[in-house]
Amino acid sequence: MLARCLSASLHGLEAKPVTVEVDLAPGLPGIQLVGLPDKAIQESRERVRSALRNSGFRGPLVRVVINLAPADRRKEGPAFDLPIALGLLVASGQLDRPKLDGLWCAGELGLDGSLRPCRGVIALADLAMQQGARALVVPPANATEAALIPNLNIWTAHNLKELVQQLKGECPLVRIGHHPSPPKATPAAIPMELVGLGMEGMERAAHALALAAAGGHHLLMVGPPGCGKTHLARQLPLLLPPLNTAESLTISRIHSVAGEFDICEQLLHQRPFRSPHHSCSGVALLGGGHTPKPGEISLAHSGVLFLDELAEFPRPVLDLLRQPLEDGKVRLSRMRETTVFPAAVTLVAATNPCPCGWHGDHEQACRCTCSQRQRYWQRISGPLLDRIDLQLRLERRSSRQIRTCLDATQRPQTHSPWLEPSRVNAARERMQARNPSGCNNRSLTAADLHRHGQFKADGLTLWERVIEQRRLTTRSSLQLLRVARTIADLNGHEMVQTEAIADASGYRCTDLMGDHSAGAVSR
Repeated sequence: MLARCLSASLHGLEAKPVTVEVDLAPGLPGIQLVGLPDKAIQESRERVRSALRNSGFRGPLVRVVINLAPADRRKEGPAFDLPIALGLLVASGQLDRPKLDGLWCAGELGLDGSLRPCRGVIALADLAMQQGARALVVPPANATEAALIPNLNIWTAHNLKELVQQLKGECPLVRIGHHPSPPKATPAAIPMELVGLGMEGMERAAHALALAAAGGHHLLMVGPPGCGKTHLARQLPLLLPPLNTAESLTISRIHSVAGEFDICEQLLHQRPFRSPHHSCSGVALLGGGHTPKPGEISLAHSGVLFLDELAEFPRPVLDLLRQPLEDGKVRLSRMRETTVFPAAVTLVAATNPCPCGWHGDHEQACRCTCSQRQRYWQRISGPLLDRIDLQLRLERRSSRQIRTCLDATQRPQTHSPWLEPSRVNAARERMQARNPSGCNNRSLTAADLHRHGQFKADGLTLWERVIEQRRLTTRSSLQLLRVARTIADLNGHEMVQTEAIADASGYRCTDLMGDHSAGAVSR
C-alpha cells in the first residue's frame, strides 16, 4: 500500500516542497530510505520505529521503501521524522488515507513519540501557505514561529499518539491562531552622558555614530584600550529606527533557518547586534557548510555587525567581507546549487593602533617597533579599508573627564544633540522621500548621486581638491559624497553645503596608526 505525506526541505532561506512516499511490500522486515537523505534522515528509521512502538502502534514487519521526492535534491535534518511516521501509519492501515490530504507536517520524533522542534519552520509555513495547504502540523515549540505566517491553519500536538487521536477525531484539534506581536517601541532618547559622549573630545564620535545610524555607513574606530570603542558600538542599534513587519519577518526567518529563533518571542523586534570573536572562521562569518546556513553577517541583516579587535581577525577571513559589504548579500556557490543570503548590515569595526595598543597616546608610551606596527596593520587589506565610509581616531579620556562622568554633582544632564533618535529618524525620512526605492545614502550609486545628491558647485570643487590631495579611489570619492549627503540630511539641509564636504573629508583618515587623524580640508 502506498501513502504520501507533504513536507519541505530548506535551501538557503527558502523551503522546497518534498513529498514523503511510503510503500509496504512483501519481503524481509526493514526500512530503506531513498531520495538523497543525509545522515540525520537515515537515522530516522530507528527513531520512527521506536516512536511507533512506544506510542502503541504496530511497527512495520515487512519491507518498507521510503522515497523523498524529488529524488535529485538533497535533504537534511530530522524534520522528516513526523511525515515518515504518519506515512507509515497510513500505509499500514492504522490511519485513514484522507486524513493526510492537503496536510503538511514537520518535526523530530523522540523515542517515546514526543514531538521536538526543528529549524526553518517559518520558511516551511510560508511555502505551505503558498501551496494552499489545508493545515500545517508542527511541534508545540515551533507553533508560535509558524503562526507568524497569516492565512494558514496551524495544528500541534505534544506527541505522535495525541496527533493521531486528533486526526481521527477522538480528541479536539489544537489550533494555533495567527497572532503577530506588535513592534516594540524604541526609547525616546539615549542617556549617552553615561558613556561621556557629551564631554569634550567625544563629540566627533557622537557625530560619527549618528552618521552611521542615519545613512547606514560603515564605521571604523581606532584608539587605545579603554577609550570607549566597544561601548560606542553597542549604542548604535538604539539609534536605528524600529523594524517594520516585513523586516521583522525576514530577520526571524534568517534566525529560524540558522536554528537561533527564540521560541519565547513571536517576531524579533530588536535590530540584530552580532559580535563574533576574532577567532571565527570564514564559514562562521559568511555562512556555508554542506547544506549552506547563514553566517554572522546574515544574522546581523538589517542591524549591526561589530568586529572588535579587527586586526586580530585572519586577513583571509576579513577579505571575504568585501563583496557582501557592497552588494548587501552573500552568494554561496556549491556544485549543485547557489544559495543567496541577505546581508545588508552596518559594519562597525574597532581596533587598537598597534599590538600593545598605545601608539599615539599622549600619556602611555608605545612599546612596539615601526615594523611591528606595519605588520599589525597589514592584517587589514587596503581594499577592505576602502569600503569603510567613516574612519575615526579616538583618544583616551583623562581621569578628570571620567570623574566628571561619574560624579552626580558634575555630570551633565544633557547628551550630544547628534544622538537624538528623533533627529536620526528625521534624516532617514528625508532619504526615503528623496532616494530611489527609499534606500539609505550608503546605497546610492554614482547615477543616483548625480540625480538626487543636490551638491553645490563650490562643494564639488572642494571635493575634487580632496581627491587630488589624498589620491582617493573612485569608491572612496563616492563614499565621501554619500557621507556629505548624510551630514546635510542630519542638519536638515536640502542642498549639500561646502561645509558638509569638508566635514565628510575629516572621516577619511590618512594615518590611522598615528597620533592624529586627517582633519577637514580647508576651503
